[in-house]
Amino acid sequence: MHGTVDGFSYGIVTLLVAYLMACLGGALGLRCTTRALLVAQSWRPGWLALGSAAIGSGIWTMHFIAMMGFTIDGAPIHYDKPTTYASLGVAIVMVGIGIFIVGYKGATGTALFTGGTITGLGIASMHYLGMAGMRFNGNLEYNTLTVAVSVVIAMAAATAALWVTGQARGFLWSVGASLVMGLAVAGMHYTGMAAVSVHLHATGEPSQGDSPAGLLAPLLIGPLAFLCLAGVVVLFDPLMAMGKPDRTPVEHKPGIPAHPHTPGTHPSRRDRLRTRRKVAHHEPRTPQNR
Repeated sequence: MHGTVDGFSYGIVTLLVAYLMACLGGALGLRCTTRALLVAQSWRPGWLALGSAAIGSGIWTMHFIAMMGFTIDGAPIHYDKPTTYASLGVAIVMVGIGIFIVGYKGATGTALFTGGTITGLGIASMHYLGMAGMRFNGNLEYNTLTVAVSVVIAMAAATAALWVTGQARGFLWSVGASLVMGLAVAGMHYTGMAAVSVHLHATGEPSQGDSPAGLLAPLLIGPLAFLCLAGVVVLFDPLMAMGKPDRTPVEHKPGIPAHPHTPGTHPSRRDRLRTRRKVAHHEPRTPQNR
């Protein structure tokens, strides 16, 4: 027997709040990624890890806020905790892989395509693993074509968001990237939900697990607390809104000539001695230095 599904039992409120959460996680995570592209490599892993966790937490929070509005007529919904929290781990790990690829290889060419694809697959994996954690007196069925479309939406929008992030052109570009990332997450979610149909069992024991209300507390306290902490880190970083490197290379400072070595590196002791010898060799001889 097919069940009647309502994805907006609270109206459009859950959609708007869920989208805002996806944008918040995307804004923090992508801003951290931009910051990672502008700092020394020793600091880069920390910024990328923070960005990955922020995006993953935003995706997970968005999904379960949206799922608060999902109901099945005549079938109470519960959630399995291990599967539910495993979906959070999958989101952070897969998004992290994509973010690290772009963070170290740059937002161009193969690295951008690979990083965006993995990030999009991480968004989709989190969604469908989270759906697998649902428990009710029946089972879910999916339309294969619609599922494929939802995955393509996630990959395309995630790639676009990472490309915008890689431009590193200031705060407004980051806002645009976060809106695109939010669109990737929300668009993928609701397209995936459109692929769902429910088959209810005529008889059976009531489903076991935690109710949506039981998951609400950790949903808000855990990932939202982390997003707030990440927001504080971003807010109090003076270079975060500027989109500029944390230091100016010596070669670019006024009054200092360019060095023959590669920008961003320091000349060796041997190179410095050679430079001094050349200067001494070409220096005109005067009565004072004879």
